Amino acid sequence: MSSPLMFDVIIVGGGLAGLTSAIHLSKYHFKVLLVEKNEYPKHKVCGEYVSNEVLPYFAYLGIDVFKLGAKKINKFVLSTPKGKRIKATLPLGGFGISRFTLDFELAKKAKALGVTILQDSVEKIHFEHDLFSVTTKKNQEFISKIVIGAYGKRSTLDVTLKRGFIKNKSPFLAVKTHVQGHFSEDMVALHNFEGGYCGVSKVEDDRINLCYITNFEAFKKYKNIEEFQEKVLFKNKHLKTIFENSKAVFNAPLTISQVSFSSKNPVKNHIIMCGDTAGMIHPLCGNGMSMAIRSAQMASLVIIDYLQEKIETRELLEKRYSKIWNKEFQNRLKMGHIVAQLFSKNTLAETLITILKWFPKLLPIIIKRTHGKPMKI
Repeated sequence: MSSPLMFDVIIVGGGLAGLTSAIHLSKYHFKVLLVEKNEYPKHKVCGEYVSNEVLPYFAYLGIDVFKLGAKKINKFVLSTPKGKRIKATLPLGGFGISRFTLDFELAKKAKALGVTILQDSVEKIHFEHDLFSVTTKKNQEFISKIVIGAYGKRSTLDVTLKRGFIKNKSPFLAVKTHVQGHFSEDMVALHNFEGGYCGVSKVEDDRINLCYITNFEAFKKYKNIEEFQEKVLFKNKHLKTIFENSKAVFNAPLTISQVSFSSKNPVKNHIIMCGDTAGMIHPLCGNGMSMAIRSAQMASLVIIDYLQEKIETRELLEKRYSKIWNKEFQNRLKMGHIVAQLFSKNTLAETLITILKWFPKLLPIIIKRTHGKPMKI
């Protein structure tokens, strides 16, 4: 049997965080392996709105989202289950682009820079003598100095790593589809309904992305997605108008369950966690994609310093990453949790909208608290 291949960095998961890290690290000529179970391109359950805070970093990585058809977004609409709504200008703005397109382009960029992308699933990560051994489902083994965990919201790896949050069952279900119809391409909307909320924004090819999250127990009362939408979502007149005046692009909506917003650690068993694997903001705040990209940048920067021996020990590497991750995201996650809790109560949500209409400057302040500043290079 041949010896396991050696890499500087192995990245587990090829979503936004994993691909962004792979590109960044490869620009410094490190040998990088990225293991992703799915083939590109692939649709994912995602709001597909990204804050403009990532644009300077994407320029550095050589990614121009607008050449890919991304829609420029600068307006925001928020509505309550009863249809009461408020509009605002986004302080920084953002863009809409599908994961189908963005992940595929990032993967092509990574490959062009020399990243090895392996379609497989990681089943075991073992750390010993300051090295990682990574074993895949297809019984391949690799060795590396660093492992980045970027495998998403929940995984069997979280069980083997004994991460605390995995013991808690999550009550949330997310549903996503693309439709064709009329919707302003410079706007992102968050329409609340009883037990959940739906994000709406345009992406490339003039498609509208509809992605909503709901309580799974409430969803189970209905025989299928269509009945749930008709009897629950459509009580919000804005959602009813969008769904009834558009044509489905997908043969069937995509769904994921067990969506967890529990607290996680950015480092576990010496693995540097990125994106949703490190922590997930409530979709109501609409900023999960940019957070994943930002965390990938932070991880890449400290890993580069470690591999170049500017950070002397692994312990210092892990402490530094944990410190900057918490400083950047802890308050955002708390604010996201508060906002989601407030809007989960229908009567309170109606009152909040009224207050925000009286004091319109409050909404941009709340948005700023869940978003970051333009990423420095």
